[in-house]
Amino acid sequence: MTKIHDDPARLAAELRACLGPLVRRLRQVHLQGELTLSQTSVLVRLDREGPATASELAAGEGIRPQSMGTIVSALRERGLVARDRDPDDGRRVVVTLTEAGLEALLGIRREKGRRLTEAIAEELTSAEREQLSAAIPLLERLGRRV
Repeated sequence: MTKIHDDPARLAAELRACLGPLVRRLRQVHLQGELTLSQTSVLVRLDREGPATASELAAGEGIRPQSMGTIVSALRERGLVARDRDPDDGRRVVVTLTEAGLEALLGIRREKGRRLTEAIAEELTSAEREQLSAAIPLLERLGRRV
């Protein structure tokens, strides 16, 4: 019988099967009563990619522009994003992350970090933490290649 490490396709399937739930659980982390997953995703996109139109955000998130309009409106009401004229093209309106939006995002990231830290501390032995640490550069390399 072939060992898992000798079969790249099987190893890839196992990696997807174990990382998928971890990533999904971390994406679901939000501060109690704060933001929906869609709202958080928009804040993350604005933080990583900078100002964008609602249409660009919708395309990036794979949703209808009308749905993005609803998300942006909810974020704007909470002061987490602003809508301004594009300085390069006054016909366009761009959505930008506000200071309050960045603070909300940082709070979510802190909570994700806290939960992951707690899980590592409670679930993994010292030897397992060492194995996980050794795997990080490999996962980073794979992430750049995929």
